Amino acid sequence: MSGSKWIRQFHRWVSIAFTVAVIINLIALARQEQAVWVGLLALLPLVLLLFTGLYLFVLPYAAQWRSGRRAVEVE
Repeated sequence: MSGSKWIRQFHRWVSIAFTVAVIINLIALARQEQAVWVGLLALLPLVLLLFTGLYLFVLPYAAQWRSGRRAVEVE
């Protein structure tokens, strides 16, 4: 599996982990059992989503830059 495909798959699995963490946080809030670790549970997947999402966002622009294609300016 190539690097970008691996990052894309990792991003998908981390999004599932983030969703589960948010659901656990909501359940804890509903039961009024607020603990610090429950609130921080979603932060690790969120940070990973930020970095992988930024990488996936920049990937098409980096490919254009590497191939030498530039946007043509209209005068």
